[in-house]
Amino acid sequence: MTAPTATRHKRARGDNTETPGQFRMPAEWEPHEATWLGWPHEKTDWPGKFAPIPWAFAEIVRHLARVERVLLLIKDATAESEAKKILRKSGADLQAITFLRVPTDRGWMRDSGPIAVFSDRHRQSSSQEPIVLRSAATKNPSSAAANKEIVAGARTLLNFAFNGWAKYDDYKKDARVVERAMRLMPRANSMEARRSSSAQNGRNSLGLSLDVVQPEQKSRRVVLEGGSIDVNGRGSLLTTEECLLSSVQERNPGFTRADYEELFRRYLGITNVLWLRTGIAGDDTHGHVDDLARFVDPTTVVTVVEDDPSEQNYEALQENLALLRGMRDQDGRELRIETLPMPKPIWFDGQRLPASYANFYIANKIVLVPVFNDPADRVALNTLSALFPAREIVPIYCRDLVLGLGTIHCMTQQLPRVGA
Repeated sequence: MTAPTATRHKRARGDNTETPGQFRMPAEWEPHEATWLGWPHEKTDWPGKFAPIPWAFAEIVRHLARVERVLLLIKDATAESEAKKILRKSGADLQAITFLRVPTDRGWMRDSGPIAVFSDRHRQSSSQEPIVLRSAATKNPSSAAANKEIVAGARTLLNFAFNGWAKYDDYKKDARVVERAMRLMPRANSMEARRSSSAQNGRNSLGLSLDVVQPEQKSRRVVLEGGSIDVNGRGSLLTTEECLLSSVQERNPGFTRADYEELFRRYLGITNVLWLRTGIAGDDTHGHVDDLARFVDPTTVVTVVEDDPSEQNYEALQENLALLRGMRDQDGRELRIETLPMPKPIWFDGQRLPASYANFYIANKIVLVPVFNDPADRVALNTLSALFPAREIVPIYCRDLVLGLGTIHCMTQQLPRVGA
């Protein structure tokens, strides 16, 4: 059996870099201010099957708009008008949707959107390797801005570099979505934003100043996709070696395990990195963990397993399950491991698609779960219902959506609520 791979950080004597606690990435189940989404438009992502995709997105937006604000990136005024027609027919609450006219290549916001963290205490940036703070309007901050004090309890957006999963060439628009979206966000000094916030019963309390950070490591900007990590909000993080350490689709050439662990410590408040091996078959990201294993509470991980020994995913998923059963949380406690089945393999035009029940999204009061018209749907829904007893479990049909090589978690990115 392969030994579990987990690393708990110990601060070396004389280490003046930022310690865990300056930033903290909250768990997905913590209260949300909103969810980021990008309206679908790239027909080649769903070749020959694009027609149902906007309606599938609309169903997801309809459910999210019941429980939190939706920040919806849209190409232009014409696209916004068309999207509103579809959303209105689908029964979505348009008053709970903020349309942001930001062009995208694909719009999978989990990977190109901002990762929000909280600044948990006052601390100056290290003079050796500073964390650079950029306001939404600042491209080249001065040295004074680079050493700006973090405001305790503030919300900061991490704007990691994006390079199309080190696979596709058309990513330049996606790489700029955070910068462009922030120019359109309501500001703290906007009276109109305050009135809107009050009118929407807390679903639009976005009139806040937001610092934007471009994370750097080894004196260069870092590529990191939200789908490659999953956190428990207490200091533990799940990821895979296949995605971050492989020379295939290499996001940050030359980065080592230690480099990533230091990055996670500095920017996400992580002290315990749980390294799994490989992701699922059909995944064009080369091993995103959000199709594989997810935290569902601070001490519980749910992971997908394949019961058929002849199936392509069997050995890899069994190895990951064995690794998880030997892992511990940030405090050295044994993790509770639960399992989800895999649906039967889904193929379209000769291509294996990355269908997984692990690609669920935890929103306020609800959990959106991908289903595939498969007998295992029922098992997955019952398992997640038991794991989230206080939330409504909402199945979303994704057999069409997964042709785009992602489903619900891939398309969403949470904006956590300040002061929750």
